[in-house]
Amino acid sequence: MGFDGMDPELTERFIKEGKLPNLARLRENGTFHTLATTIPPISPVAWSSFLTGVNPGKHNIYDFLTPDRQRYLPELSSARIRGSKHVLKIGRYAIPLTRPRIKPLRKGVPFWHYLAKAGVFCSAIRVPITFPPEKFSGVLLSGMCVPDIQGTQGTFSFHTTCATSRETATNRVVVPFEKRAAFFHSYVPGPPDMLRSDSTTELRAPFRVKPSETKNKVDIHVGGQRITVAVGAYSEWVELQFGTGLGSSVKGICRFYLKSVAPDLELYATPVNIHPMHPALPISHPLTYAIYLAKLNGLYATLGLAEDTWALNDGYLDEKAFLEQCYLIHQERELMFFDALEKTNLGVCVCVFDITDRVQHMCWRQFDHEPSETPRASNRSRIQGLRARSEPEYLAAPAGLFDVKGRYGIRRLVSRCGLEQDRSLFSGIEWHLLEPEGS
Repeated sequence: MGFDGMDPELTERFIKEGKLPNLARLRENGTFHTLATTIPPISPVAWSSFLTGVNPGKHNIYDFLTPDRQRYLPELSSARIRGSKHVLKIGRYAIPLTRPRIKPLRKGVPFWHYLAKAGVFCSAIRVPITFPPEKFSGVLLSGMCVPDIQGTQGTFSFHTTCATSRETATNRVVVPFEKRAAFFHSYVPGPPDMLRSDSTTELRAPFRVKPSETKNKVDIHVGGQRITVAVGAYSEWVELQFGTGLGSSVKGICRFYLKSVAPDLELYATPVNIHPMHPALPISHPLTYAIYLAKLNGLYATLGLAEDTWALNDGYLDEKAFLEQCYLIHQERELMFFDALEKTNLGVCVCVFDITDRVQHMCWRQFDHEPSETPRASNRSRIQGLRARSEPEYLAAPAGLFDVKGRYGIRRLVSRCGLEQDRSLFSGIEWHLLEPEGS
């Protein structure tokens, strides 16, 4: 099992405090060591070295992004995605005759390929930098760097009666509701309309919302489905269909979160994930593995960075809603992992859990303020449960951590360098903004 961003200093501290007894038992019966990480020490680089056994100079992953030398724009470091090479043009339509081109940029051979050649069956589940999935004699579900249906690393939409016009940013789209009779109408933005050469808008999945008389829940009508969502709760995964106008469509899935009904109607929609049963891009090997998991356990998150840190960072979700989203995704991952473990009598199961990375990135500011029931405490209990149920032979936790909100990193660095008292060195800095919340 791998836990992304699991800080070794905190792990050691919590073991000593008796908060991680199962990991303490693993250390006593096995080995516990801090391993050197990569340069730079970030997830895509470290995990690429983990799975290939070579340094960044050999596996070619140095960051989340890499420069496209032809367009002078950043692109994904793990894969280059381009449209169909052969297109049939009929009037204003451009019909692709072949699948999109996906070129893997990560080099090196994952260790499960060698095991497969030696006759050892392997399951690799959500290991970072495994998109696009590579063929081998085993099963794999891609992890970090799988895009959403728009081709981004996660663009959510927020629907509200507060806005009067659409607002678009790099990681979100704010769409105003339009009231008609008893319903509020909006749409979920989808992928670009690649068939229409004259199109200036993306494909859209329209929906309408009807608030209850008690103002504590709503009914969402989308694509022939009716979903009831209470205030402060998530829906199940909702299937969306984006029609292209030529009888074909692109399918995706999202969850809705009802933030409020009154005084303003506010509805958050997760980034539209690639549908695991109708994938617009390959997300597993074999293709049927993603379908098998969906039929076994129900629909699940396929986006590489599925936990929406942007929505929390920008204030569209609060901490409670963000954590609930993290735990829902974590539960999906547990079901996948334990299914693979149960069905593997002899072989290797590799599964990476992201919750440690996402929660600690967003909640690091609570480091000095840790009551018993905090996101960090809850996170520990989930790691404990996994350890107790799985009896893993090996746990990995590449990559370091920093506070996404940018507070603790600067504050602790200044303190460690003994410069905290001499603030004249940093004239013009608003120091109160660097203090932890609640201090």
